[in-house]
Amino acid sequence: MTKQVATFAGGCFWCMVKPFDEQPGIEAVISGYTGGTVENPTYEQVCSETTGHYEAVQIIFDDAIYPYEKLVELYWKLIDPTDAGGQFYDRGGSYQTAIFYHDDKQKEIAEASRDALQASGKFQQPIVVKILPAKPFYVAEAYHQQYYKKNPMHYERYSHGSGRVAFQQQHWGNIYEK
Repeated sequence: MTKQVATFAGGCFWCMVKPFDEQPGIEAVISGYTGGTVENPTYEQVCSETTGHYEAVQIIFDDAIYPYEKLVELYWKLIDPTDAGGQFYDRGGSYQTAIFYHDDKQKEIAEASRDALQASGKFQQPIVVKILPAKPFYVAEAYHQQYYKKNPMHYERYSHGSGRVAFQQQHWGNIYEK
């Protein structure tokens, strides 16, 4: 196994887990916090917008089965890449988007993918997703992990009610079709 790590911030981390978790070659999708200045922050601290952290997911994956390029392609379908103020219902710095690269190859892939998306004309406004070096990642509290499995009804209501699913369908179709 060619195990690697990818880290993506895309608004509420609950909504970022399921799509990655269902792909082949994905060993784990962990909800957590990164990019800030406070060690081991709590959910309440991050939501207070005083730590500089983003809600994010860290993905352990086999690059030979599901390469980083495919992870980045899927990431674009999970977010509104033109929204600098948060994602959908969730507003503020902790809900902003970013790709946190772990090496120069990831940085190059992320930048090329972002530039291709911008050039495609799919979105009329600029792509504002930051591409940043990875910083320490802090695992979120246990009740946040695999939320879509633990609380499926609430997860479905939240992902639809936030506007995320409607946005995805408008721009990409049903991303859950195999």
